[in-house]
Amino acid sequence: MRISTQSFYEQNVLAMGQQQQKLFRVQQQLATNSRFLSAGDDPVGAARALGTSQSLSEISQYATSRQRASLALSTEENALDSVTSILQNIKTLTVAAGNGTISDADRASLATAIQSAYDQLVGVANTDDGNGQYLFAGFKSGSPPFVATAGGGVQYVGDQGQRLMQVDVARQMPTSDDGRAIFQSVQGSAGYVASAAASNTGTGVFGPVSVTNATAPNYGKDFTITFSATDYTVTTKDTPPVVAATGPITPDTPISFGGVQIKFTGTPAAGDSFDVSTAQNAGTDVFAAIGELVTALRTPLAGGGAAAQAKLQNALATANVKVTNAHDNVLTVLSSVGSRQSEIDALDSGGAARKLQEEAYLSSIEDLDPYSAIAEFYQRQSSLQATQMTFARLNSISLFNYL
Repeated sequence: MRISTQSFYEQNVLAMGQQQQKLFRVQQQLATNSRFLSAGDDPVGAARALGTSQSLSEISQYATSRQRASLALSTEENALDSVTSILQNIKTLTVAAGNGTISDADRASLATAIQSAYDQLVGVANTDDGNGQYLFAGFKSGSPPFVATAGGGVQYVGDQGQRLMQVDVARQMPTSDDGRAIFQSVQGSAGYVASAAASNTGTGVFGPVSVTNATAPNYGKDFTITFSATDYTVTTKDTPPVVAATGPITPDTPISFGGVQIKFTGTPAAGDSFDVSTAQNAGTDVFAAIGELVTALRTPLAGGGAAAQAKLQNALATANVKVTNAHDNVLTVLSSVGSRQSEIDALDSGGAARKLQEEAYLSSIEDLDPYSAIAEFYQRQSSLQATQMTFARLNSISLFNYL
């Protein structure tokens, strides 16, 4: 069988072309540090690599979401820290106002200081995040949540929505708290709040309300204590009212009813009444409580005698309990914010660990073994050079060389 010269050339050129392609493929693998250059090189490995790359993208997106959530929670935490400082200052001023030796002018000065703190509190309640989104407005974050009313107080015009952010595969985290839950709520554990009727004319001053029996039949209800000249009557605020206790007025002896007791000093006048209500029903709006406190401090006592002093002491006691309840509520919300930030830190740690695992797995699928690849590169390079030299040598052979 004879092989034509043209066939000889074609076969050798084809062989060199194939060897050049294989050498070029090894060069590309070394340049990209990838085991396969297309899905066709390793369909199973390519599918696994694609799934792992998508998982890494999700991990990166969750990490970005957690950064945004952490920033939002930090902004809220700073605002709530300011709120706690303001409320603590108001409580301190309230205690100072209870000093029976200070004058009307001094109380007016304290009222001015508390009013200033009140204005600061409203300003913090209307804090935005720097991008025009109000922190405590719920879903209505485009406008201030607290607006002034005609009566001089403030009204909440936001809603109770919480903005959620997906911070992990199965975790949506609230990154905000609405203003009503912060400034117009109290904790379920808050106790009773006592207050005196505005029409009282006696010198009766109530003390703290203490719980004696939380399993009593009427415990948890709201009560009204009404005094006559010699007796007292405690009724619930049910419809119709139920008499919870009655008896003669005994100085320095607490009045017990519905699982609680309260002690009075001074002498209530006939017809005087006092409310003892759960914190949830006694008024949970901290702005309203501070406004009532300012009004009480600006009311002169001169000429009012012991009755005016008693009315002031009762107003200060009620305001102090309400502000304390509001302060405790803010601290609880602040604790919740801190817990969410701790959870974000934990999720970040878990996300970083998962990222390392996925990257290691992706590397095991895609990454090239450089030692094997370099060895193959030199092998194919030598083979190509040998083929080229052989072809060149055979190409130069001719009968004329032997004549």
